Amino acid sequence: MLVNTTLASGKHIIYQILPRLWGDGRFCDIDARTLDYIKGLGVSHVWYTGVLRHSTLQSDRGCVPSHPQIVKGQAGSPYAITDYFDVDPWLSSDPARRIEEFEELVGRTHDAGLKVIIDFVPNHLAREYGRFSRGPLRNGLDADSHPVFGALDDKSVHWAAGNDFYYYPGERLSIEGEDEFVRRSGLQPFDENPAKATGNSFSPRPGKNDWYDTVRLNYCDFRTATWDKMLEAVRFWAAKGVDAFRCDMVEMVPPAFMKWLIANIKSEFPGTGFIAEVYQKQSYARYAGEVGFDLLYDKSGLYDILRALMDREGPSASARQISWNWQFLGDIQDHMLNFLENHDEQRFASGFFGGEPGKVFAALSTSLCLNRAPFMLYFGQEAGERGEGDGRTSIFDISKGTALQRLWAYVHGLPGLTATEESLLERYRGMLRQAAGDPLYGSGQTYDLGYCNISSQGFDADRHFAFLRSFEGRTRLYFSNFSPDRAYASIIIPQGACGFDRQVVSLSADSWDFACADI
Repeated sequence: MLVNTTLASGKHIIYQILPRLWGDGRFCDIDARTLDYIKGLGVSHVWYTGVLRHSTLQSDRGCVPSHPQIVKGQAGSPYAITDYFDVDPWLSSDPARRIEEFEELVGRTHDAGLKVIIDFVPNHLAREYGRFSRGPLRNGLDADSHPVFGALDDKSVHWAAGNDFYYYPGERLSIEGEDEFVRRSGLQPFDENPAKATGNSFSPRPGKNDWYDTVRLNYCDFRTATWDKMLEAVRFWAAKGVDAFRCDMVEMVPPAFMKWLIANIKSEFPGTGFIAEVYQKQSYARYAGEVGFDLLYDKSGLYDILRALMDREGPSASARQISWNWQFLGDIQDHMLNFLENHDEQRFASGFFGGEPGKVFAALSTSLCLNRAPFMLYFGQEAGERGEGDGRTSIFDISKGTALQRLWAYVHGLPGLTATEESLLERYRGMLRQAAGDPLYGSGQTYDLGYCNISSQGFDADRHFAFLRSFEGRTRLYFSNFSPDRAYASIIIPQGACGFDRQVVSLSADSWDFACADI
């Protein structure tokens, strides 16, 4: 289970990792040392990102390259799936055994006391989906009797309930910059006629910033063959021991479909978790309640507020907004997934976010400790990985960040992290293990102190944030300083808060850091 339902337990910690960027990029590189290291951070779940077979330009390690006009980067997007029932051959040591090697990874992960998460991408597939399916197609099935999306579609119509895709009869696909692609590569454009609707738009002419490497799936508000194929894909991986699915861009598919799929999987595989990538805050309650997701990204809430508080051009948010978001979430707090980094976002240590890895702790203490919501860590974050040119770790290529390489060496007992990076890691480790092991965080209550400290001595309600965590007679006070100056504050704890008589506690916190005290 992803939502904490056990009294007196710590909170769940999820570790996101791209296998292709760890070590030599093979499943076997996520070895016992790696898993011991991850477990030692207090982690409960590992999200293996980019496992399913997807479009690529790689021609080694069992890969067959796709047409270069419809691939992003050299390695290709993990979200342009070419076969829902296969894994990326590049991740295997022996491509002929790639499924078995993934199963072995699942087994190693479970043996380490960790649970496995992979992606489920319901909205779109790669433009070449089906090209790499095993064996000749018969009645829409490959040689292993798995359904092949689009194999039985009627391409003479734009839409039909029985079609997996949307078509534009009489129009061929035209991607922005096609003439330049032909001139530069000397190749003919990718031949798709009739064109299919692009993954993020209903268009046969996607722009260069669109998801031009993907096609949108056709969902109805009622059960169709597409629904059944998707259910079969998720069942396939759940049967191999996958414990949870991070569901990509779920707001782009009908909620009725996701509700149906989740209910069916949970019925057959009790305890299977589902995490929703959801961005519209007004939809949070629906996806956590009616649709049945265990966790939802709190991207448009807590993440965006913390990001704006750390803006290097000057804060564009107030710490008061943390309280407002906490109040907005109400009784769905436990269904949120808090984070400071993931593959879509810029690294905290990059020049686009915090700028310095050591400035993370005011934001980390709030994201990790404010409520019972699970917390997600992106691999390398704990060592201060800065990302690449745009501040992200590319999901489209195989270049590894420098701190990531040093972290891999450190994990494997080789000269690796700098003293500064190792110090950062140790502080992360201490905070994560505490949150994972102490019921104060996984089962305790939160009391927001922002509203009653607006006029407190030394307390700046726009740059400072304070809260209590309490469980079974123990109470801890947190004071986070989102300011470049050291802060000294007299924090008022009002009458009745966590059973206390009114009192004042003085705390000081370094710039961009936090202080806490047991009271």
